[in-house]
Amino acid sequence: MLKMESDCSIKLTSCSTEVQKADTVLESQEYTLLLPGFGHFIRMMDAGGSISVSLVLTLFSIIFIMVWKSIRQPSKLPPGPLSLPFLGSALHLDSKNMVQSIIKPSKTYGPVFMLYFGSQPVLVLCGYEAVKEALVDQGDVFSGRGNFSVIRMVSKGYGVAVSNGERWKQLRRFSLMTLRNFGMGKRSIEERIQEEVQFLVEEFRKMKELAFDPTFFFSKAVSNVICSVVFGNRFDYEDQKFLTLLQSFNEAFRFLSSFWGQLLSHFPRIIRPLPGPHKRFFHNDKVVKRFLKGYIRDHQATLDPSDPRDFIDCFLIKMQEESENPTSEFTMKNLVATTLDIFAAGTETVSTTLRYGLMILLKNPDVEEKVHQEIDRVIGQSRPPCMEDRNKMPYTEAVIHEIQRFVDIFPMNLPHAVTRDTTFRGYTIPKGMDVIPVLSTVLHDQHKFGRPECFDPKHFLDDNGDFKKNDAFVPFSTGKRICLGEGLARMELFLFFTTILQNFTLKAAGNPDLIDLTPEFSGFSNLPRPYKLHLLLRSI
Repeated sequence: MLKMESDCSIKLTSCSTEVQKADTVLESQEYTLLLPGFGHFIRMMDAGGSISVSLVLTLFSIIFIMVWKSIRQPSKLPPGPLSLPFLGSALHLDSKNMVQSIIKPSKTYGPVFMLYFGSQPVLVLCGYEAVKEALVDQGDVFSGRGNFSVIRMVSKGYGVAVSNGERWKQLRRFSLMTLRNFGMGKRSIEERIQEEVQFLVEEFRKMKELAFDPTFFFSKAVSNVICSVVFGNRFDYEDQKFLTLLQSFNEAFRFLSSFWGQLLSHFPRIIRPLPGPHKRFFHNDKVVKRFLKGYIRDHQATLDPSDPRDFIDCFLIKMQEESENPTSEFTMKNLVATTLDIFAAGTETVSTTLRYGLMILLKNPDVEEKVHQEIDRVIGQSRPPCMEDRNKMPYTEAVIHEIQRFVDIFPMNLPHAVTRDTTFRGYTIPKGMDVIPVLSTVLHDQHKFGRPECFDPKHFLDDNGDFKKNDAFVPFSTGKRICLGEGLARMELFLFFTTILQNFTLKAAGNPDLIDLTPEFSGFSNLPRPYKLHLLLRSI
């Protein structure tokens, strides 16, 4: 790892020992900001010419290329930190805290600026106003999917998540229609969620109030909800194939936000051939696709076009209908990729939010107690929660919204792309340019949330204690590329949280004051640190 990082810094770090020995007074902050290491280079020259002639020539060549490149850069693009050849903005980025390092230039350049990932220019948008102006006000122009290289390596551009153009339009339209037909946002899917959360409560009861890690309990339950739509059935919590599938998903999700995941994303051609943890990521992708393909084969063998059972059946029927169309997007590759997209989105996002949410309540027992009181007053103990209860429970609704805002599951969103040449805030943005609308800066916009860095349900309550909406609440993104499963996710979060807190009181396995709510990983997603808790049966 260290050797690879040194190779990526244009061999300047090989001189770091000599630099530290240099004792001259040239400490220009300007040079350090413009070109990290330039001040060190001058000190080395004054220290006795110990640097080699070849390195001098190399360094001056790099400086010349940088200046030449900056002169040639289109003047109507937004400003941004100086970009190095091959490395781009790498010296300004911290792969251990990618989100904050991407946001940091906004303090200098404002809410719209440029970064370079290698030689790839990327437009970065920060704050509610800039993101809304792009994704909503100019929604069609910013509706393209940018180059998310890690996902593209495994999807090859198929599926609804990373596709563009006619493929994306057809697959998204079909997916939305089919999911709605199978109950998305309707009473039928509510009943499936209610049934699944009762299975989960029973599993929690079996723990007999002992401390445990809730990670895979939530993964199994939440995944089963989407499985009932995609595969037509739920899985037993002890099914080994199901557990292997979830384990592969969990590992892949963690990898995408890890140090190696960030390296692979920004330097795919360099990193992919090398040995490392990313090999496990590609192995997990094969495991998941093998699982999906097995289910698709079973569906093909038992398909009844007059009686579709689930999403896979509907897609197979559509494939038959368009079998004579050579340009049809309803192909086996798109079926596998789209099924994977829906399954992934319907599993990890909600389960991670639930896991993070319980952790936050452990840290804030006063908030948990107020939710208990509202549940007892509105629902009681004689029946399970239902969606009709939500409008009568403003505090609980505010807590769930604040959990989503605070945990900020996808801080950088998936990358967008500009579908045609456009003008944005006086800048000329060319067709095809990648765009990062940083959702974290919207969910933490101080103009929209009074105390954005604090967990505070009052962000979603008015002076009378009633629930209030906030336009900057965008955990599912916004505009044309808003999450397909937003309605399902909202329903799941309400029913899971209220049912769990109807039945249990949370207790930390250790000192709750020592709970660290900062993410373990912060990159593609924000993931909570591992923890254990006790679930104590409530008696009213």
